[in-house]
Amino acid sequence: MRVVIAAGIGGLCLAQGLTRAGITCAVYERSPAISWSGYLLHMNADGGLGLRTCLPDNLYELYVQTSRVTPRRDVLVLQDHRGNEVATKPHIGPPNDPIVPHTTVHRRALCQIMLHGIENVVHFGRPVRGYQQSAAGVAVELADGEEVTADVLIGADGINSVVRRQLLPDAEVDVLVEHVLLSKAPLTPTLRHTLPDAFDDSFVITMDPFGSLMAAGVFEARRNSLAAARELAPGLWLEQVDDYVSVSLEPAVESIGLSRTDFFSGSKPSLHDVMRRAVAHWHPGLQYLVANVLPSSIVPKTNRVVRPVAAWRPSNVTVLGDAIHAMPPMLGDGANSALRDAGSLATALIDAAAGRVGLIEAIERYEDEMRTRTYPLLQSTSI
Repeated sequence: MRVVIAAGIGGLCLAQGLTRAGITCAVYERSPAISWSGYLLHMNADGGLGLRTCLPDNLYELYVQTSRVTPRRDVLVLQDHRGNEVATKPHIGPPNDPIVPHTTVHRRALCQIMLHGIENVVHFGRPVRGYQQSAAGVAVELADGEEVTADVLIGADGINSVVRRQLLPDAEVDVLVEHVLLSKAPLTPTLRHTLPDAFDDSFVITMDPFGSLMAAGVFEARRNSLAAARELAPGLWLEQVDDYVSVSLEPAVESIGLSRTDFFSGSKPSLHDVMRRAVAHWHPGLQYLVANVLPSSIVPKTNRVVRPVAAWRPSNVTVLGDAIHAMPPMLGDGANSALRDAGSLATALIDAAAGRVGLIEAIERYEDEMRTRTYPLLQSTSI
């Protein structure tokens, strides 16, 4: 069996699982290298199970050791802009275990871990442009004009998935929040002392009466990433991740003061000004947090979701993760769902390769499980 994967986080995880099982695969990623965008990824047992299914033991342990230290309370805290706790909510999905419950990882570090050992099958800067199915398999066309053949094509290429658009052209993508600013601030002793107590817990959402919302979380690794990599995965260069606070700010429209063009292509200092204006009347510690955001880390984006799609006829082309069920970020389940998809699909394809089940039947089993698991969650949100 030969599998081609249009890449993403779930695609790297799947490639690890297939490679471990001796199944030939090739991963094609549109970015020229592992992306610098994105910071914290919330992790629970669903994501952990996907990683445990696909990764070698040493890389799984490296993921655990470079995740965030266990927080004071394993909850999502809702607070007002003055720093007063309004409510707490349990995280979606099961915790990993009592020692490593719901946790977070640094997105880029996780991708570096998942890339280790499969570098020879991952091709950066080579996105998939389309495909043609036939009785012989799938002919996959790359953007540079090359055509590669496979028995199976997996679209793990995110919310803008080329594979999904061809496979499920009626799938709808909705805008949740038009203007979002992702960023991070170094976690200095002064910042730690200034922040409201809720930042000792898992994750914090702050809302004000004017329409601004900030989702933020502390990242303090259990162990130095360089030392952990030297011990568990010699030869893996894992970047040093210093402690920081991840900040995702949805500024009230009137506080933006920029055109849409300027928001998405404007200067980092101008976007930092937007952030500061949005929290000008907030708790001093929250103002200090935003003031200390690294301008170079600010990334403007729009949060979108993929609406649930009615069951489709299974074939040798399928999709996983954000390509088919991009989640609202506030659910904290996007990465977990993608990684669990990867583990489930890896198991299905391994069974097919071993002759325990037919290929299409295996893919149908995966798709049914994926829809059963993720669609109720999407349908419970206000999309």
